[in-house]
Amino acid sequence: MTNEEVAKDLIRQFGEDVYDFDEPYGMLTLSTTRDQIIPIIRYLKDHSLYQIGFLTTLCGIHYPDDPNPEREYCIVYQLHSLVNNFRLRIKVFLSEDDLHIPTATTVYLAANWMERETYDFFGVIFDGHPKLTRILNMEDMDYFPMRKEYPLEDPTREDKIDALFGR
Repeated sequence: MTNEEVAKDLIRQFGEDVYDFDEPYGMLTLSTTRDQIIPIIRYLKDHSLYQIGFLTTLCGIHYPDDPNPEREYCIVYQLHSLVNNFRLRIKVFLSEDDLHIPTATTVYLAANWMERETYDFFGVIFDGHPKLTRILNMEDMDYFPMRKEYPLEDPTREDKIDALFGR
């Protein structure tokens, strides 16, 4: 089972709903739409050859400087077939105006806490999640701390010498 074989099979099954294929560090990576993410991961899990039964990671990324506002947020799923020792990464891009995506808890129970963490830090709503509440931060927080909405440094700070930081 190679990256190319799996990619061709996914294209055959899902057509134009899978795109941006790449292999960074040898891991098959692709993008899809929010409507197709659950059918794709269910297909990979139930496939008799692939048997991708382990959700390694589900996390969010914020790209505030992306020129395409439809790609400002990314939800990343990393899946692993323990039987075949095969890994792949699937990305779904979302805009800030519509941070909704279906829950993966219907396929992998392990997605429960990962989705709660992604909601907690980025504000992504996982539709159909059994208990989408904050998991690490206080319930009364009115912001999402991993969004890149604030400057990294205080511009009024005068006690830092830029030369000491390689600038």
